[in-house]
Amino acid sequence: MATHLLVDGYNLVGSAGMALPAGSGRLEGARETLLKNLAGYRQRKGHAITVVFDGWQGGHGAEQREFQSGVEVVYSKRGERADQVIQRLARLYGRDCAVVSSDHEVVNSARAAGAFVIGAAEFRAKLKDRSSSLSTVAFKELDRGDLDHLKRSKAKGGNPRKLPKSQRKRNHQLREF
Repeated sequence: MATHLLVDGYNLVGSAGMALPAGSGRLEGARETLLKNLAGYRQRKGHAITVVFDGWQGGHGAEQREFQSGVEVVYSKRGERADQVIQRLARLYGRDCAVVSSDHEVVNSARAAGAFVIGAAEFRAKLKDRSSSLSTVAFKELDRGDLDHLKRSKAKGGNPRKLPKSQRKRNHQLREF
């Protein structure tokens, strides 16, 4: 399963409602908070983590890489978006990585490369929840009856309370994270 986590940094910060103007010192604080949370997550789970930030407008002529608390931080070079770096890394790692982003272009490219994709909001919940049990959440949702999109037609057989195979597979993959 996926062992390397590729994170779209500003996408994850933006999904938390922390998006601020690029010149703001608060953006730097949000970035540092994200890196601290990712370092804690890395210690709990043991995954290699690469977080990619945009440097295309004010960055250097070459891609900048550094390590902070065991998390690799990549700033894209001037003229290159973080999305392009993530897509390149997803093609490089293939099935051995998971991509955290809600950007459709990045998601589609990562899936085409064989990478597992986690939405930014979904991963943000994983960052906050230290002892989440996905199967418990799924069964609670079934008990509440909130999964109207999983209703089956009367022609189909099987257990109507059981999640579809694709959802069970995704839940199984998410348990690793």
